[in-house]
Formats: sequence, structure tokens, C-alpha cells
Amino acid sequence: MDNEQMQHLRISENRRFLVKEDGSPFFWLADTAWELFHRLNREEADYYLTKRAEQKFTVIQAVALGEVDGLNVENPYGRLPLLKNSSGQYDPTLPDVSGDYSYWDHVDYIIDKAASLGLYIALLPTWGDKFNKAWGKGPVIFDEDNARVYGRWLGQRYKDKPNIVWVLGGDRPLITSRHFGVINSMAEGLAEGDEGRHIKTFHPVGGHSSSYHVHEEEWLDFNMLQSGHGALNTPNYDMVRKDYDLLPVKPTLDGEPCYEDHPIGFKEANGYFDAADVRKAAYWAVFAGAAGHTYGHHCVWRMCTEPSSYFVMRWQDALMRPGASQMQYLRALIESRPYLERIPDQSLIAENYDGANHLRATRGGDYAFIYSPNGLMIKVNMGIIFGHTVKAYWYDPRNGSTTPIGEYENRGVRSFMPPSGGRGNDWVLILDDASKDYPMPDVDSLK
Repeated sequence: MDNEQMQHLRISENRRFLVKEDGSPFFWLADTAWELFHRLNREEADYYLTKRAEQKFTVIQAVALGEVDGLNVENPYGRLPLLKNSSGQYDPTLPDVSGDYSYWDHVDYIIDKAASLGLYIALLPTWGDKFNKAWGKGPVIFDEDNARVYGRWLGQRYKDKPNIVWVLGGDRPLITSRHFGVINSMAEGLAEGDEGRHIKTFHPVGGHSSSYHVHEEEWLDFNMLQSGHGALNTPNYDMVRKDYDLLPVKPTLDGEPCYEDHPIGFKEANGYFDAADVRKAAYWAVFAGAAGHTYGHHCVWRMCTEPSSYFVMRWQDALMRPGASQMQYLRALIESRPYLERIPDQSLIAENYDGANHLRATRGGDYAFIYSPNGLMIKVNMGIIFGHTVKAYWYDPRNGSTTPIGEYENRGVRSFMPPSGGRGNDWVLILDDASKDYPMPDVDSLK
């Protein structure tokens, strides 16, 4: 596949999902690779992208002006993204495109390689410390004027690349009028440059959604939240549901949940989030109405090469961590049933649990999925989906296998006990109208 074969992404007619230009559903399954352009050479980028494509990811989140001192630290080819102006400051209106293997030539290469593998790039023009330092390296280089010029230049450069989604922001809050001015100007510049061809969102600071700052901005096509890394069992489903209920209606998704092998609360002594945590965040969010989900590994986003107690392994090893490989089973499940009619519906659950055991349900007209994070009993209010009888199955989020349970009358309250329980024993209950012949989820069917 190449860029000519890729389709631009759009918002679905019901405003809840992402779709391709031909109207076919698009499930956002992203990996977090913030430092991809900045730290990997071409051979490494090829390896990374190929592996994530094999694992059925559909989107890669990466930053043009990187988080890890992206203005001052050269890429693997000794190149920086910007030139300095007469005042000796790195200038967003002066991208360095000189010679062979410029920084931007390298970005071009990676975007095209992603397209060849069927991957979209969720491209952040800059990390947020370049407009609101707050913490990190900075320096602050953006104002309203140069943000528009830089956005227009980026938009023009990539207007013919269908596999781009623009992501404004970059883990910093909008506090002053200047911050809002920079973001709005950059968004306007991007639209001027790419003639409005690419959809846009905003990556917020931890514990917030883009809806907090910019939901009503016309340039914001869909919301992105960051449930973050602060604690175990963060109820990201509440954040998704809050966005889901907003007007105007816009899709939403968790663009930065807890990362696998990230220190809990940013403290190594607390231990690390594991595969069970990242699966829980994914199923909770998607079943709450999200249009997709972003996975992250703490050592992959930074492309770590020198492990420590804070970054515990090399990025190459981190690519194969279990949580990363298991995300494809969520995508296979969601894509196995009618897609654009799916809604969140907690009324399916007759009795719920608090905290870590919280059950989450989603359904279409004639199917339902209910997620149990620790394999506790699911009591279902039957009769909500169509059909006189329903077929029931257990779906294993750890390996994508499906086990038939039986066929039941679609009325009353019925209890379903998962095959195993305890931490790491999460299960999805599938209920189908028995008159339908839906296929079982299959990762091999994913394109």
C-alpha cells in the first residue's frame, strides 16, 4: 500500500466514530511513539512500524518537534528541525530542509513508510512545552503569528498524504490567552496549508480531555482525553462518558491511558502498570463509547536504549510486551459486529461493582459485549437486544479465543460466571441474537 491507496479519515454521519472516505468504519488503535521522528534512524523506524503493523495497530502517535529536547538534540543523522533567527532563537518559520537527509526529509520517509504498511500517523506539530513550558525542556518558541506560519507550512508539506491526522496540544494545559491563540492559529494554519483535508484533535494534559479547552472550536473534529499514569484503576470510562454526552456531538477516545511498564504514579517504588491494567483501560474506554483507543509502552514512546528503574527495558524488547500484542483482540472484537450502530449501555448490567471490578457494557441492536476486569459474575438484564433467544460466548482478551456458553431465552435477569477469576482474568461476555450468524472475532481478518 502507498499514500495513493490510503484514504483520508472523516467523522461518521452520526458523529460518534471515525470512518474512511468511502464511509467504511475505522477503528483507531494507536501506539504511542512520541519520539519516533527524533530518535530512530530509518532502519529502526522500518522495524518499529513493521512490527506495529503486524500487531494490527492502525495509528502511530508521533511528534514533529519532540518532547526530549527536540529543538537542541539532533536526530540520528545529525539534523535539527529548525534554524535560528537573527535573535539566535529557534524559529518555527525557518524549518531546516537543506541538503540530503534533512530532519523533515526523515519525517517524510517515516510517513511514507507508515502508509506502505497501512498505518496512519497522528502527527503532533510540536510538543506542548514549546508554547507552554510548564515543565520539560522547552524553550517556548511559539506565538500566534509564527504558529500560523508553521502550521500552514506543515499543512502544505503533507496535504497530499492521506495518512495524516493532526493532533494539536502536546500534554500541556491552555491557561493564558496566548496559549489559546497559539493553538487556534496553528489549527487555522494547518487548514490553510492542507486545504482542510485532514481531521484534527487535541492532546491534553493528564486527567483532562480536549473538551475541557476546545470542544466548541470548529477545527476540533474529535476529542482526545488523557486518563494518564497517576493511579491504578483510573475510571477513564467516566471521562469518555462525559465527552459522549456533550453537544455538539463529537467522537472521543483515550489518547494516553496508563502505559505498560510505566511507574504507577510516576514512582518506581509503587510498581508498574502491567498488561492487565492496559487491557482494562482499553475495554473500559471503548465500551463506554470511545471511537478507538491508544496503547502506550513507557519505553517505546521515548525509544529507550539505556534501561533504568524508570525506563525498564530497551524499546525493541518493549515492542513485544503482552499488552501491546493483546490490543489487536479488542480491535477484532469490535470489528466483528455492526460497527456504526454501537452504543454504550449500562442498563444491560443488573448489578455492578465498584473500582477495579467495575463492569462496562456496549451493544448494537442485536448484540452486546460486557467486560468483567477480574472475572466476577455478570448479571444481565436480558431483553435489551433483539431476538427471542440469544447465543452467549466468553471472549478472552488475553488471547482472542471465543468459547460458546449456550443459548438462552432473552428475558429476565440471567447470571453468567466467567471461566476464571482474579487479577488478570478479564473476560468479555458476548450476547448475540440467535437468529444472526455473526462470525467470531478473528485477528486474521483484520486489514
